[in-house]
Amino acid sequence: MSYVIVGAGPAGVVAAETLRKLDPSGEVTLIGGEPEPPYSRMAIPYLLTGGIDEAGTYLRKAEGHYDGAGIGYRQARVAGVVPDAKSLQLEGDDAISYDKLLIATGANPVKPPVEGLDQPGVQHCWTLEDARRIMDLAKPGDPVVLIGAGFIGCIILQSLLSRGVALTVVEAEDRMVPRMADETAGTMIKRWCEEKGVRVLTSTRVKSAGPAGADGLMQIALDNGDSVPARLLVVAAGVKSNTGFLDGSGVKVEDGIVVDDHLCSSVADIYAAGDCAQGPDFSSDGWSVHAIQPTAVDHGRIAALNMAGHPAAFNGSLAMNVLDTAGLVSASFGLWQGAEGGESAVLLDEAGYRYLRVNFAGDVVVGALSIGHTENIGVLRGLIQTRAHLGPWKDKLQSNPTRLAEAYIACCQ
Repeated sequence: MSYVIVGAGPAGVVAAETLRKLDPSGEVTLIGGEPEPPYSRMAIPYLLTGGIDEAGTYLRKAEGHYDGAGIGYRQARVAGVVPDAKSLQLEGDDAISYDKLLIATGANPVKPPVEGLDQPGVQHCWTLEDARRIMDLAKPGDPVVLIGAGFIGCIILQSLLSRGVALTVVEAEDRMVPRMADETAGTMIKRWCEEKGVRVLTSTRVKSAGPAGADGLMQIALDNGDSVPARLLVVAAGVKSNTGFLDGSGVKVEDGIVVDDHLCSSVADIYAAGDCAQGPDFSSDGWSVHAIQPTAVDHGRIAALNMAGHPAAFNGSLAMNVLDTAGLVSASFGLWQGAEGGESAVLLDEAGYRYLRVNFAGDVVVGALSIGHTENIGVLRGLIQTRAHLGPWKDKLQSNPTRLAEAYIACCQ
């Protein structure tokens, strides 16, 4: 049996290792599209802060790990898939055949339609090469502009701030992290960042990036009529599943590759995992792309089980984000905005930067949002994923939502 995995991120690496254990005689080939060993994008911020070196971003640290594990690792980019021939077309006219194929190509950063984003001083923060360029350009005291204050943008914000730059953040929505925080939480995070010396402009868009002048500074024009100088402009305007090479293959793609509860695509023997897969959603009973590393790892393992002939259903991924923004920890899980017709328990301390909202559907916890409450992160996730009926503990949590650990012990054991 020949297994081919396209994409050498967490989903691909876990799938390759799982396949090797399940089928010792099978041929396992892992294809990565970058001239680097397989690494974690989530480790890049720690590289920018100086907390780790480049080797610290690698998913497997031991030299020769993949050869030793019997996994063939190949650096190449896929140009297309021909399911009828069970073949991958690689860039450069080479081809590789497969019996079972896993697509784990992740996502690519979105470049908004803004004039001037093709300059040397404009960077995404998505690859190791991006990180190297940012480290060259982001010197202490330099003016830096960051487009986007979503989850990825706020991770980058933390890294840039640690480098001592003069940072301006431009966010089109009316609050920071709008896809994981309500108005109360997003406004609280903004105020925290401003107190740390970050200029945060919400409900604002970048119109253009003017060419660098003799001083090396670009002028970043905003839609409010102002302009901001920048030696470095970092674009964190979202990501999109990397699936363009599937055009014409017959594989169904919406927001990502549509898979069933065994992570098989619409084409037999082609599976998908990670940020490029639109899979079962735990909270909505629908299908979503959850671009987070825990989901990627789960996808990789479950897909490998099914590829190797060990049927395993995927029960759905839980939307969850835990974020450290300049030292303020926020988290959201599941239906963090609340369930239709549901109730919520709220605890708010604006001055102390502490906020907790627990959402119920009936007597079941279905979502939560927190700032500054780090002690019950795992408990919140557990309450949601067990779908435990709280009974009398619902009223107790509505009176005091910090009693989450007690509720978990009483209802989930």
